[in-house]
Parts: sequence; C-alpha cells; structure tokens
Amino acid sequence: MGDRMSSGGSTNKRSGDRTKAVIPVRVKGKDSAGKAFEELVITLDVNPDGIRLGSVHHELNLLEEITVFYRQRKIQFRVIWTKKMKGTSEFHVGLQAVAQDFEAWGLNFAGYKRQPAAQSTASQASVGA
Repeated sequence: MGDRMSSGGSTNKRSGDRTKAVIPVRVKGKDSAGKAFEELVITLDVNPDGIRLGSVHHELNLLEEITVFYRQRKIQFRVIWTKKMKGTSEFHVGLQAVAQDFEAWGLNFAGYKRQPAAQSTASQASVGA
C-alpha cells in the first residue's frame, strides 16, 4: 500500500531476479532480545546479494548480522526486513549478503547484475504489505 523509501530509482525494481530455492540452512545470531540463538530454517529464494528465509521462530532486529551455515560454508548476512506471518509464530526474513558469493548456493546466476551497495539500508527496512 504505502511507498517504500529508496535511495533513487524505481522502488519496485529488485537488484536481480530471485531464484526460488527451498534449501535447509542453519542460522546463528542474536534475536531481538539480544539472546543468542541457533535454528534450522529454510530459504524461500536466493540471489547472490541475499536470501529470503522462512520458518524463522525468532524475532530479529533490523541491521543485525547473522551467520548462515550451508554445507561447508559459513556466510554472513545482514537483516534488512522481517515479517511476522499471520496466525503463526513464524517470521519471513530478508537478508542481504555482507559479501557476494556466486558459488555459495550451487545455482546458476548467469546474467545477474550486482546492485550497488545502498548507503543506508535502514531506508529499506520497513516493507509494506
């Protein structure tokens, strides 16, 4: 409904196409209460710049860094949005990769264009419905 604030350009334009991928991963970090947690969750979709997680049972703070463990990899992400799913205790969480890794997911991202790092990710923090 409401317009999302953006640092220029179209507000509906993503950095690239997401690849739907349901991949079990382990996440480790601190929840919104500052308490350490570790949880098995799933990715809903991925691209080299970030991922969207489902089945997260901890509320996370925006801009908090968390670690995602996938196979032998340990990948750092920053929380850029979070959404409580109606009627459940689960959250969907949008994560932005701290460093890009095209090989991390074993998926083909041919033609993917890297989005320049936003100066302020806080401006993208509130996501409308």
